[in-house]
Amino acid sequence: MAKTKITINSNGSVRLEGDFEIVDKSGASYDLGGREIVSLCRCGLSKNKPFCDGSHNGHFEHEAIAFALPPKK
Repeated sequence: MAKTKITINSNGSVRLEGDFEIVDKSGASYDLGGREIVSLCRCGLSKNKPFCDGSHNGHFEHEAIAFALPPKK
């Protein structure tokens, strides 16, 4: 199985690349049409949720910089 890469884009979407499946809350899979790269909405403005349609441009700010989570309790 190929490794999945998840990129949190500054001021934008979450990009998924590789071998992955996206399911809804009932477990039904989204038909990704053979795509190996998709972007998920983080701003809530997309008309194609959960997928990004670029609606965030100029309306969403978040500088995505990696950090370490505290140890699990």
